[in-house]
Amino acid sequence: MQIIKISLISIASACLFNPVMAQAGNYDSAVKEANASIDKAKAVNYEWRDSRKLLKKAEALNKKGKNKKAMKLVAKAKKQGELAVAQAAQQSGVTGPHN
Repeated sequence: MQIIKISLISIASACLFNPVMAQAGNYDSAVKEANASIDKAKAVNYEWRDSRKLLKKAEALNKKGKNKKAMKLVAKAKKQGELAVAQAAQQSGVTGPHN
């Protein structure tokens, strides 16, 4: 009887913590993707000012357990990196007094 209780407890805890571990993996991979996106923007000298600040805020939120808000900020930072690269490409042919 006691073995059955222990088995049920371990199964229940595995079920409860599995989504948390999955979210942690998703968060980590999302941060890596966002950093890669921002690094591409930096490589073309178009890194936006707030992109890495968003990742720092996301890290703080994630540590507090506010995963949804953290993931939104990570997605926003990634998008900023992508938009910065697009901006660099769009403005690469611009000529004017600033050149």
